[in-house]
Amino acid sequence: MAPRTVRLLAVCVLALAAGCTPGSTKTAEAPANTAVSQADIDAAMQTPTTLTFWTWVPDIAKEVAVFQQKYPAIKVNVVNAGQGTPEYTKLRTALKAGTGAPDVVQMEFQYIPTFSLTKSLVDLRPYGAGALKPKFVDWTWSQVTGAGGEIWAIPQDTGPMGLLYRADIFDRYGIAVPKTWDEFAAAAEKLHTAAPGVYLTNLAANQAGTWHGLQWQAGAKPYRLNGTTVGLAVNDEASKKLSGYWGDLVKRDLVSTDPDFTDNWFQGLNRGRYATWITAAWGPVFLSGSAKSTAGKWRAAPLPQWTAGAEVSGNWGGSTTAVVQGTKNPIAAAKFAEFLNTDPATTKMFNTEQNFFPATNDLLADPSFTGRTDPFYGGQEVNKMFAGISATVDTGFQWPPFLDQSVTDWTDTVGKALADKGDVVAASDQWQQRLVKYAKDQGFEVQGQ
Repeated sequence: MAPRTVRLLAVCVLALAAGCTPGSTKTAEAPANTAVSQADIDAAMQTPTTLTFWTWVPDIAKEVAVFQQKYPAIKVNVVNAGQGTPEYTKLRTALKAGTGAPDVVQMEFQYIPTFSLTKSLVDLRPYGAGALKPKFVDWTWSQVTGAGGEIWAIPQDTGPMGLLYRADIFDRYGIAVPKTWDEFAAAAEKLHTAAPGVYLTNLAANQAGTWHGLQWQAGAKPYRLNGTTVGLAVNDEASKKLSGYWGDLVKRDLVSTDPDFTDNWFQGLNRGRYATWITAAWGPVFLSGSAKSTAGKWRAAPLPQWTAGAEVSGNWGGSTTAVVQGTKNPIAAAKFAEFLNTDPATTKMFNTEQNFFPATNDLLADPSFTGRTDPFYGGQEVNKMFAGISATVDTGFQWPPFLDQSVTDWTDTVGKALADKGDVVAASDQWQQRLVKYAKDQGFEVQGQ
C-alpha cells in the first residue's frame, strides 16, 4: 500500500486508549504498490525540504548531520517528543487533530502494530525499502513487515537477550554457568541455601518487557494480528511452562522479584544481592555505568535453554524509524529513514555515540565492533557474544495492536502473582481473560480464546 490521505487518520487513532472499534475505521482503496522512480527520488532529494523528526535518542543530531551533509537541500528538524509512551501519546493526539504530526518518528518494534492498524504509518515499499532486507538481521525485518508485505519502518537498534553474571560469586560458591533452565533452577537453590542474602537473579514483577522476551525465547506465540482479527494466547503451552517455572522459583524464595530500575534495585546490583541479570544487548553498557563498584566481576553468556544443546533467544527492546502518514514529503522522509539506519557511518555512530546494539548485519560482523573488549567484563568480547545471540532470535514473534493494555493487564495479573508469590500459572489465565475481553470490547474478532 502507498500513502493514504491524512483524513483517514482522524478515525480510530485512539483505539488503544479510547475504545474505538477497529471495524469503524473508514478506509479508502489503497493505490497500487508502484515503485517511485529513481528520477523522482533524485528530484525530491535535491528540492529544498524541511522534515520534522520526533525522537528520544540523545545527541542524534550527530547522525542527522551526516545525512544533511549528503543531502544539503533537506533540513531535518529534530524534536525530542519524549521517550516511548509520552511520544506515542503526542503522536496519537496530533494524528487525531490532523495537524502537528511529524514526518518521521522513532518507534519501538512492539508499537508498530498499534500504529499500522490505525493507518498511521507509510508503507515504505514504493520508496525502495524492499531492497534493504538483506542488510538487517532477519528477525528485525520480520518485526517491521506487515501481514500483507508492507514495510512499516526501518530497524535501528535491538535487544537480543542474554545473561550477565557475577563470576566472583559463581566461583565462590562453586556454581557453573547454567546452560539450561533446569541447571539455572538448581543453581538458584544451591546459591540461596549457601548465601541466604544472595539470589541467583531478580525477575522484576514490574517488568513486562523481560517477561515478553522470555516468552519469545520459550517459543510462545502470545499474539497474532491479521486485519481486525487478533489471536491471543498469552497463556499458551510455552507461556504456562514459563509461568510454572518462575512461579515455583519465586514461591521457594530462590529468586527475588524486586522492581527494577529503582534505587533498591541499583543497590542490589552494586552490593551483590543478585548474581545475574537476565537482560538484553543494551544491558552490558547500562550495567557498567550503574554498578561501577563491581567492575571486573561480571561476565556475559547466552540465556539458559529449555532444551539442552539448543541456541534460542528472545528480544527485549530496540526501535525503528517510521514515516508518518500524512507527510507532505514521503520520498524525502523515507530516504531519511533509510539513510539513518543503513549508512555505514551513521549505523556505527549509533553504537559508538549512543551505545545502541546494531540491527545491521555488516556492523554485527565488523571486527572493530565484535573484537572490542571491556575491562568491566574482565576483558571479554561482549559484543561478539551478543552478536552471536542476535542470530538465534526467533523470527515469528508478533505484538498486539494494544500493547499498553496488555502490559497493564500483565502487571495486574502475572506481575502481581510474582510479587505476592502467588499462582503465576493461574495469573496467566487471568491475563488471557482480561485481554480477550478488552479486544472484544474494542471490536476485534478474537481467536485463541
